[in-house]
Amino acid sequence: MTRPNPPDIPLAADEATTLDAFLDFYRAELLDRAWGLDHEQLNRTLPPSTLSLARLIGHMTYVELSWFCERFDGEPEPDGTPDFDWEADPDAEMTRAETLPPEQLVAEFESSCADSRRRVAAADSLDQLSTATNPAGERTTLRWIVVHMIEEYARHCGHADLIRESIDGDLAR
Repeated sequence: MTRPNPPDIPLAADEATTLDAFLDFYRAELLDRAWGLDHEQLNRTLPPSTLSLARLIGHMTYVELSWFCERFDGEPEPDGTPDFDWEADPDAEMTRAETLPPEQLVAEFESSCADSRRRVAAADSLDQLSTATNPAGERTTLRWIVVHMIEEYARHCGHADLIRESIDGDLAR
């Protein structure tokens, strides 16, 4: 795996371009925290937390599919997506990630991000409403979903910074 380069974030762009750039920036930053690590290092935790870089990447792989594929477009998960038993393991996407070789972990993450990018690009606008509804029966704008994903990545990139530093002292760029 080559070290990911976060994209430049334009200083004067329209809303959709700016939001897409920030989301892609955080996607690249999460992968950057895993760059150059082996399977054992990707699964190392920073106690008392059970989070590892592998678990974070596995989680965000699933979150991409959940928000953009299932909730926004209302489609079932793509063929080949693991069928998780959420009752047996509420962190099933993270548990599975621990078993994957680094190359497969990154490939699945990159594939889910590419699928999300395609869905965002195909939308009419950021005002487009999700197909799926929340428990209250409300639909969500694409804008809300993208901003939520930026927030989710920002939080988990902070976790990833701490975990990576504890593994080998590598600090975020």
